[in-house]
Amino acid sequence: MGRFIEGADRVQATLLPETIDDYVGVDNPVRVVDAFVDALNLSALGFDGVIPEETGRPSYNPATILKIYIYGYLNQVQSSRGLERECRRNLELIWLTGRLAPDFKTIADFRRDNGPAIRKVCQQFVALCRGLDLLDASIVAIDGSKFKAVNAKTKSFTREKLKRRLGEIDAVIERYLVELDRADEVVSKTGMSIPDARLVRAIKKLAYCRREVNALKAIEQRMDASGETQVSLTDPDARAMATTSRKPCVVGYNVQTAVETRHHLIVAHEITNLGYDRDALAMMAQAAREVMSSDELEAIADKGYYKGEEIVACEEAGIPVTVPKPHTSNAAAHGRFDRADFTYLADDDAYVCPVGARMGHLLRGKLPAPSTSAYRVKPVELAAEIGGC
Repeated sequence: MGRFIEGADRVQATLLPETIDDYVGVDNPVRVVDAFVDALNLSALGFDGVIPEETGRPSYNPATILKIYIYGYLNQVQSSRGLERECRRNLELIWLTGRLAPDFKTIADFRRDNGPAIRKVCQQFVALCRGLDLLDASIVAIDGSKFKAVNAKTKSFTREKLKRRLGEIDAVIERYLVELDRADEVVSKTGMSIPDARLVRAIKKLAYCRREVNALKAIEQRMDASGETQVSLTDPDARAMATTSRKPCVVGYNVQTAVETRHHLIVAHEITNLGYDRDALAMMAQAAREVMSSDELEAIADKGYYKGEEIVACEEAGIPVTVPKPHTSNAAAHGRFDRADFTYLADDDAYVCPVGARMGHLLRGKLPAPSTSAYRVKPVELAAEIGGC
């Protein structure tokens, strides 16, 4: 056992105890959080409780709670209960707060009551980064992320879901009605009595289903009156969105983010409830340019942002964008030529096929408009039509 590295004895007293400042290194990022918050004018930013009351129980300094909140943001600890636990066991937070450990309710109330002020802190941080020349990159990357809301899937409705749910309830109601009719028939023919508990259960289920139908009908009427395509009962702004194959649907928000490519800092963000990204390219590119200190800015994004109108809007705003064109056609897998295989001559209103033959009035009625993604003409049939092309 003597060959192992032994730890310190937990009950051994030390002559010179460690200070709290020894808990973190001199280059630890938590020191930046501490210096940044101490340099802020919290009263001017609109934080509550900056000036303590003269009577009553002393309160926590808003700067201390703000440091905890920023630390949780940087380390992906979002819940107030999680931050409370970290304050008791995390050496960095123990250093940051001076061994203070506010309860989760205090942290949650601070976040709820100081939302606008926290947004101003973010603006101050962006201004600090600009002053340190950390936002001088000429390229930003734009992407979206799905964030889950507090609204459960059972509390989110679309027209298709309402139709399906109403059909299921109608089938259940029909089954209980048949069960009640069968019970009456058995009594009339045999004189045997049906157990009261069974009848009471069927009647209660039937009443429950009818109440459910009325509630769903009310939601449907709300959709008809407002023109909404989705209704979320718990979080009205949340929407059901497609994500990945493992989680095909999530009720939440689509957070758009623009990140500069040199220091990987988030320079702009926007919360939307659209399940797709193709309408957010120009919005995020222009928002990033307003924040960045560079006059010339280029934006890059994935193929989910490809939309002609958005690309034109960026070009008109003087922001060149790089977006891959999505390949949505499955024509090649089915043995057909894709639209990209043809060249359209606008002046002659004709097409040039993959092998260079010209196709005009002969196939005009058989070829769709140039905007169609795939031509439903198989290569063999097309060659026969134009004489061995």
